Amino acid sequence: MPVEFLGIAATNDGSEVTARSGVSFDREYTLRLARAHEDHGWDRVLFAYGSGSPDPSPAAAYIAARTEKLQILVAHRPNVSYPTFAAKTFATLDHISDGRLAVHFITGGNDHEQQREGDFLTKDERYARTREAIQIIKKAWTSHEPFDHEGTHYRFNDFVSDTFPVQQPHPLVSFGGSSPAAYEAGGAEADIYCLWGEPLAQTAEQIESVRTAAKAAGRTDVPRIQVAFRPIIAPTEELAWEKAYDTLARIKSRRSGGLLNRRYPVRNPENTGSQRLLAVAAEGDRHDRALWTPTAAETGGAGNSNALVGTPETVAQALLDYYDLGVDILSARGYDLLDDAIDFGRHVIPLVREEVAKRDKILSGADA
Repeated sequence: MPVEFLGIAATNDGSEVTARSGVSFDREYTLRLARAHEDHGWDRVLFAYGSGSPDPSPAAAYIAARTEKLQILVAHRPNVSYPTFAAKTFATLDHISDGRLAVHFITGGNDHEQQREGDFLTKDERYARTREAIQIIKKAWTSHEPFDHEGTHYRFNDFVSDTFPVQQPHPLVSFGGSSPAAYEAGGAEADIYCLWGEPLAQTAEQIESVRTAAKAAGRTDVPRIQVAFRPIIAPTEELAWEKAYDTLARIKSRRSGGLLNRRYPVRNPENTGSQRLLAVAAEGDRHDRALWTPTAAETGGAGNSNALVGTPETVAQALLDYYDLGVDILSARGYDLLDDAIDFGRHVIPLVREEVAKRDKILSGADA
């Protein structure tokens, strides 16, 4: 099966190891980073969402108008706009990008972060709202006749859009989460189901949970699976591990100075995904071929935070281990966003693609 690579479309050069050098939306840096991904073999970049961060949709439009083939994944929290409005926004963006858009729906695992923008629902209520919002947006993307809706979280009459996506039937819907409520909602609605990097055994269990939920929802297909990591690569194993421990020291230094406390404030996270990452970290620093957990432990299991450490060959083989589980979208983001995107694109992506092609050739021969 084909493999895809997802990078990050950051709007500035800040990360866990370094403060940003300019404003939160640095147009020149945003474009340089996107073009670095486009020029070095990446398929898609994610415009993430944060309560105080630049709005991902206009940032994505800016990049879409200045790139040719790079696909775009825009994160969206349903609490920040009404589904009919969101559907028009994304349909318009799909036209700007000439059909290169996908939408990542974020339910929100942290009550405090959600409440910063007026969202006081419980987590399970948020998952139910996300599922309802996705259903409405899909219908708005595809229905050329007016329709009414009366649900738990949304109610409207006689809506029909005059703006439909380029992609048919609609852009891909991406979704993430590690709780039973997440599996239920995403298993029913998602084209792509996103997981954070865990050991192979736990990842296999999560994939099975997603597939079971999809079947329970009456689907005859299953979502594609995406898994996210923080690669730390160098020409030798020794140099890679030196780089890993230096990265960890820089994260600790910034945290001790109070510079990460707003972005990574939680030591006892509410969301299941972060709890799982911390549980893995408590079991040990190293897992499987190259998975390294201290970066997740130091940031409270926040988001994509488990690393893969080693030479390009080691990290490529580790990614292929996940591919062999059924993961066909590999998400990666370094700590030096620009340079790491280039290095990963030059040295890791070709190795993975070459090995996937060999596997596909063998499989096609077996099927002949």
